[in-house]
Amino acid sequence: MRRREFITLLGGAAAWPMGARAQQGERMRRIGVLMNTTANSEQQQSLVAFRQALQQLGWTEGRNVQIGVRWAGGDTREIRRHAGELVALAPDVMLATGNAGMVPLLQATRIIPIVFNNVADPVGGGFVKSMARPGGNATGFIQFEYSLSAKWLETLKEIVPSLTRVAVLRDAALASGIGQFAVIQSVASSLRVETTAIDVRDTGEIESDIADFARTGTGGLILTSSALAVVHRSLIITLAARHRLPAIYYRRAFVDAGGLISYGYDVVDQYRRSGGYVDRILKGEKPTDLPVQAPTRYELVINMKTAKALGLDVPPTLLARADEVIE
Repeated sequence: MRRREFITLLGGAAAWPMGARAQQGERMRRIGVLMNTTANSEQQQSLVAFRQALQQLGWTEGRNVQIGVRWAGGDTREIRRHAGELVALAPDVMLATGNAGMVPLLQATRIIPIVFNNVADPVGGGFVKSMARPGGNATGFIQFEYSLSAKWLETLKEIVPSLTRVAVLRDAALASGIGQFAVIQSVASSLRVETTAIDVRDTGEIESDIADFARTGTGGLILTSSALAVVHRSLIITLAARHRLPAIYYRRAFVDAGGLISYGYDVVDQYRRSGGYVDRILKGEKPTDLPVQAPTRYELVINMKTAKALGLDVPPTLLARADEVIE
């Protein structure tokens, strides 16, 4: 690889000059970051939290660490390309977000340590051997147990008791997309709800499938976790409003952007905690000795402006449980 091909890093990230030297004889360490989504405000905020966590632990960019970031925009080919480029740079450790980036990274290296976050089912995905003893070069933080997916349908049914049909938007190319949908299906019959799967890979199909679903009676939407869910965030929120479909999302950024309700893990906190694992690896610990951890913070967020636009009366019991209500 030519030097000029890897000096410049994308997406407004800090440059990673190979000729950089740490000050006062310190060893300059390098961290490669693969972001499989677009550089939206939530993701930028998450990276700020990651950098702040490292700084609090003694790592200062330009003094003793260099951080190179690649943004893939949810495109599978771009994820593979950036994964290969980052591995070729031979960083001391890599940070990966989401399931989609882990497959190409592990195909490219079984040596460079990888800390992942926002990953669903790393054991099922083959990223680690077990949660307690990862057993390879990767460890990190999961989004949630699959069982949480049932909570989305239960919450949507609570806010719309008359609900009888739900479209589940998922990325069927990911094992996590299949797993989340399976859990939702498993509880649907007990709640007397019929489920329909909608793939989130193509903009045109998302628009036509949601429009078709909306024509056939009372329904709602559940958006499951994937990189493509983030890429198509604005479209999905717009379509839910256009077709007057109550929707629940797996994290709060969708509600901040106008979605109805979300229940899920604190994304920014995952990046903050990832900084702690990166620090431990840079100081000599091995990924195989660092257990995969579940989220410690979950949040329920409700957008009352959206609820009023949909003509919904949010139950007081649900409002009382909310971590935040957006007026």
